[in-house]
Amino acid sequence: MSAGKLDRIRNSGRTILALACLGCLLLALSACSDEAEKPEVEPYPPPNPLLYEIANSNGEVEGWMLGTIHALPDGVVWRTPEIDHVASDADILVVEVASLRRSDALRKIFLELSQTGDLPPISERVSVEYRPDLETMLERSDLSRNRLRNTEDWGAAIMLAQVDAPGRPRNGVDRALIADFDGRDVRGLETARGQLGVFDTLAAQDQRDLLEGTIAEWAASRDDPERLLRAWLSGNAQVLERATTEGIMADSELHAALLVDRNNRWMDELLPILEAEPKPFIAVGAAHLFGPEGLTVMLEDAGYTLERLPAS
Repeated sequence: MSAGKLDRIRNSGRTILALACLGCLLLALSACSDEAEKPEVEPYPPPNPLLYEIANSNGEVEGWMLGTIHALPDGVVWRTPEIDHVASDADILVVEVASLRRSDALRKIFLELSQTGDLPPISERVSVEYRPDLETMLERSDLSRNRLRNTEDWGAAIMLAQVDAPGRPRNGVDRALIADFDGRDVRGLETARGQLGVFDTLAAQDQRDLLEGTIAEWAASRDDPERLLRAWLSGNAQVLERATTEGIMADSELHAALLVDRNNRWMDELLPILEAEPKPFIAVGAAHLFGPEGLTVMLEDAGYTLERLPAS
């Protein structure tokens, strides 16, 4: 990783998994941290996540879209009257992966794709400057070097990203909405295997960038690990959009693989759903909403009007 890229990561907060681009990756793979050593955090703001009404060229409402986060601390109130109203009125739910509650199956797929024999020790797979922070991360988690020894760089990055992470996957917004739609149609834009395959097919250098970037972002975010969580909760679009271009996401290859390419594939699924009669509630990671290749702009380019709805 270049010095310039490293500086951008160190100067940013945690982006790759605080925004939680990928829902099913936030499994309880380990990463138990020492709660007593975490810094005090600011109070949570009143909930007002980014929620949009989607209307066609005639002004008729065709559906709604919510930018989600896939892990939250216990007790965080994120629901608003408007979110509950939309969840009640929508005919179908569209999420990234519909099988999030099948944790054992997801974990099995992760292990199948991420395990490779005869890899060097994890400390030897990162540059010297990252090794002290890596050692600290390992000390603060229940991740063993033996477990990481056979885990490819992308898988190790996902596991390490959970060290001191401010949220728990069981509290993820996607999972809560899937439960709300029990008995109604729930559709996934991609499968768990396909989502994990995005990482598994990254070039070796991109995987190493992801691993080293995860370590650097952990170190950079220790003073305020919940900065982006609060931004998501309050619907601070400016902070969230900036996070999609900083840190690891400043890497053009990773940005394309994790966000842009997936958004393009998702649009092929979303447009027919919006054109059909049932009204969808689209709930995807907030990182996918921003920028010229974000879902909000892409939907507007397709002829839809998006209006952000207030919290109540």
